[in-house]
This record gives sequence, C-alpha cells and structure tokens, in this order.
Amino acid sequence: MDGRILPASPWHEGEIMLQRQSGVETRMDEVGRRVVRDHLVEQHREFYPLLPMVVLGAVDQDGNAWATLRAGRPGFLRAPDAHRLTVELVREPADPAEGGMEDGASLALLGIDLGTRRRNRLNGRLNRHAGGFDVSVDQSFGNCPKYIQLRQVRFIRDPSELPSAPPTMSAELDDAGRALVGQADTFFVTTYADLPDGRQVDVSHRGGRAGFVHVREDSSLMIPDFAGNRFFNTLGNIALNQRAGLVFPDFSTGGLLHMTGEAELFSGQPAAGPLEGAERHWRFRPCRIVWRADALPIRYELAEWPPFALATGSCS
Repeated sequence: MDGRILPASPWHEGEIMLQRQSGVETRMDEVGRRVVRDHLVEQHREFYPLLPMVVLGAVDQDGNAWATLRAGRPGFLRAPDAHRLTVELVREPADPAEGGMEDGASLALLGIDLGTRRRNRLNGRLNRHAGGFDVSVDQSFGNCPKYIQLRQVRFIRDPSELPSAPPTMSAELDDAGRALVGQADTFFVTTYADLPDGRQVDVSHRGGRAGFVHVREDSSLMIPDFAGNRFFNTLGNIALNQRAGLVFPDFSTGGLLHMTGEAELFSGQPAAGPLEGAERHWRFRPCRIVWRADALPIRYELAEWPPFALATGSCS
C-alpha cells in the first residue's frame, strides 16, 4: 500500500450479491470506487443543458416507486456547481411521480440524449425553489449506450403548456396498455433501497428489440436482463426491496404508461423459454397503472437500431 485513502465502495449489499454471483465482485469494487462520484464532472455539467428531456425516479409517501419523463427546452437542466443540478420544471399534478417530489425527498435522475445515446445517472436529495428544484448529488456516473435506440426529437408545443387530457387509472393492463408494452423497445424503471445512510433511489433505462418485454395473462411482466455494465443498480435494489415503478413511453404520441408494483428476481427459466441475449429475468406485477395521453410536448422518431439491441430476442 502507498498510504492513499481509497474512496468507500459505492455498492450496497444487494448490488454486491449479484456482482458476486456473476464473478465480478472484485473487479466491480475497483471500478465503482473509480467511476461513481459524489459530484458532476465537467463533461456531465456541460451535457445536461443540451437535453430536451429528463427521466425522474421518485417514491411517494406510501412507498410506491414511480418513473416519469419530463421535457423542457434545452437549458432547463443546468449545473451551477459540481454538487448540484438545477431542474426548471413546473409541477404536473397529473404525474403520479409528483407525490414523491416534495422538498427533502430522495430522487433519482437520468439524463439521456436519444439523439446521441449519451446518458448520465445521478441520485440525491431534492430541494424545491420557485423555479423548480435542485438535486444535491450523492452519486453520479455514466452508462454505456448499448441498448439505446437512436431517435430524433421535435417539440409539438411549448413545454410550459400542460397536457389537457386527464389521466386514466386502473389496477390492471387493458388491451391498449398490453399492446403498448408488448411492442415497446424502451422503458424506464425506478427502484430504491433504504440503507443505513438513507434512502437511495435509482432510475434506469431498459431497451431491446420491439417486444422484448413479455406481458403475461395475469398482467405481470417478464423482463429480460441483458449483459450490461455489471453495476446491478436495478436488480440489486430489487434484491433488498421489491417495490418498483415502470414507465413505457409512446414516442409517437407523447403518451406515458406509468405503473407501480412489486418486482422479483426470477431464478428459473420463463415458461416461454429464455430470451436470446438474456442473462437472467425479473418479474413485475403492477398494482396501480396510470395512462397519460399526450403527456410529453415532444415526439421522437426512430432513426437507427444499435447492433446490441438487434442481437436480442423478442417475445412477440
């Protein structure tokens, strides 16, 4: 040893358990100490102001996890310093994630540019102000773009105009919801763990060929886990706490299908057989579903499939 004080490992016991099962615990311990930071590096501070959309993960007062997408003109995200991200957004009462976005709440944030496949994740504490809120950074790290479909974005209305269509709520997927999920190539998932140092929330991207999520007869979802960065943030949280929230965007209409419910790691093989490229699977059972038509003021058009996504299987 050369006398240096190493940073603490950023991984909690659920993440470490899965890293150990995959035979990468030692390597990921070194990687985590190097790439998971308690601040935004300059590259990420310059990245956020370029984005027209952000993904947020929140936990409401009943412990329900929610994922959501919010849009704004580029510049609505900015980092005034390395330890703080400012988010200029009006509140959206129809968004179920708003219930977990009160002052002092733990929040997860994913900055993702579908036009370049760049993304950066952070989690921290929310501090409200007149123009929106700040997130004080607990953890910040980049992710690889493997399964992100390249899309081009355009605004169809001013992002300050809230959608006029009211949300619809249900306890199980209707035919339209099943069709959207069954043909999706992208969704986002919020999970969290209550740790000795406080609540840690994560929101992550999931992508694959259209139809990679299998909708079962009971409205539960069987979801493949493809080879990734071995951080296991999502599955590690599920190992400790089964509450999760998913959002499936309809990029062509701006609609958002939110779900909150319970997730579990699936140790066996799905009844329909393993999906090509999947290393493991997890199952999600929704208990509350919210459909918000025209929720987003932006539309995305598919421009290119990444080779990693094309190499995965499809349930449809």
